[in-house]
Amino acid sequence: MDSRAPIRVVVVDDSALVRKLLAEIIDRQHDMQCVGTASDPLAARELIRAANPDVITLDVEMPRMDGIDFLARLMRLRPTPVVMVSTQTERGAEVTLRALELGAVDFVAKPRIGVAEGLQRLAEDIADKIRTAACAKVHRLPSRLVAGVGAKPVTPAASPGRLSTEKLILIGASTGGTEATKVVLAQLPADAPAVLITQHMPAGFTSSYARRLDALCRIRVKEAADGERLLPGHAYLAPGGRHLAVRRNGANYVAQVHDGEPVNRHRPSVQVLFESAAQVVGRNALAVMLTGMGSDGAQAMRLLRDAGSYNICQDEASCVVFGMPREAVRLGAAHEVLPLERIAAALIEQLERSAGAIAHRI
Repeated sequence: MDSRAPIRVVVVDDSALVRKLLAEIIDRQHDMQCVGTASDPLAARELIRAANPDVITLDVEMPRMDGIDFLARLMRLRPTPVVMVSTQTERGAEVTLRALELGAVDFVAKPRIGVAEGLQRLAEDIADKIRTAACAKVHRLPSRLVAGVGAKPVTPAASPGRLSTEKLILIGASTGGTEATKVVLAQLPADAPAVLITQHMPAGFTSSYARRLDALCRIRVKEAADGERLLPGHAYLAPGGRHLAVRRNGANYVAQVHDGEPVNRHRPSVQVLFESAAQVVGRNALAVMLTGMGSDGAQAMRLLRDAGSYNICQDEASCVVFGMPREAVRLGAAHEVLPLERIAAALIEQLERSAGAIAHRI
């Protein structure tokens, strides 16, 4: 796409009000244009062929063909960046997570009441997500995912051994991160160190996301609760719309969940998690920066490295958006820059090296 040309957007939504509001928000931006709207996927097919959009906004649930079926066909036949428009309900969360599995770049959670006012409040966020989607990498969807088979099972990395209880793994992610985090966690053994995850996600979606991860992984995955002890073999996800940090309580690490102000425009923020770990975990931390737009957490990842942590960034080729890892690399925060599929094994290798060094000193 010519960077000087406006981002061409097609809006697909069964609500005439939402179509009108989204088109107005898009057309107010200096760098994008709504080139058409459709009330359902069947009407959208011809519009997309004719308009050739750079980005599509797609309602999750619509008549005649639901958004998920349409998305699967689109990503199989004509891969295009898609921003899903979701409802803040449990079903809306489940459907949205399935859409991300199928290749949607991101989603917008529209309010359940006061839709007009709510979407106007989200205008800046909607525009940012469309800009991000326009430069995201999308791929043709494998037929096994269209059929709902799911990702190919992965072999977990070998156990890092008894000293893993002293370590913490920290993961920061944004756009594309729900699937990237799943790839890393699914390869960790059941006795891996405790994992803390900050994924940019609004309230109402992280409980469903944690349940999906828990069903797929050998480690247990849950939303973090304020004050709980961080245990090996468990992963703790920042609740949507709340910050996650790590604190010391005697000999134990504990989660701190709070409603502070947004940091780098995000809540939860990777900066908050990584900065807290730099203060209290230091050389016992292993930090991972996955795909995402912007720079949230990059400076704190450098602080972590200065405090003795071991840091890995996802490489550009495997990222949906290379923004957050790129900034961390630019600041000299990364020890390694790796393809997504190699990150879990690299974490275990580093744990084994640390265990070996300690055993040698003893």
